[in-house]
Amino acid sequence: MENKIIIAETKRLILRKYQQEDLQDLYEYLSDREVVEYEPYKPLTFDETKENLKWRIGTDEMIAVELKQSRKMIGNVYMGKREFETLEMGYVFNRNCWGHGYAAESCRTLIRQAFSNGIHRIYAECDPLNERSWKLLEALGFQREAYFRKNVYFWKDENGKVIWKDTYVYAKLNAEE
Repeated sequence: MENKIIIAETKRLILRKYQQEDLQDLYEYLSDREVVEYEPYKPLTFDETKENLKWRIGTDEMIAVELKQSRKMIGNVYMGKREFETLEMGYVFNRNCWGHGYAAESCRTLIRQAFSNGIHRIYAECDPLNERSWKLLEALGFQREAYFRKNVYFWKDENGKVIWKDTYVYAKLNAEE
């Protein structure tokens, strides 16, 4: 096992950089159609997951979430650097771990850490149909700032016609400023 580069810890979770040993756990959730339903990509094959893991290992923006008790990697939080001391946040978790508060616990910890490091604003975008996602953002204290109608598309139908999607934009400001 490689040495883990730990970013933060909570009572139940280790938030860390990705490592090669995460391949099977990553494939388990990125290949799940229900997990990636609102993501801009289709379920990944094992080989696609291998390539995706290389990118995750090489970036500081993807944070692996591991259960302390079982040492299973169950998901990730994305904290992408943007201009003006801003981060874009996103998250994807193994469906077997939904409803246990792991996303909230990991996001809350990373938000606190980012704000203490001088970040001014954190925002997230999600599909209005993804109620679990926007309810989590609201529970984390994010405010809905925008509702863009038919502003993006990831797919086309069988006739090649674009399938437009709406977007909610949520944000949270650093209260310590």
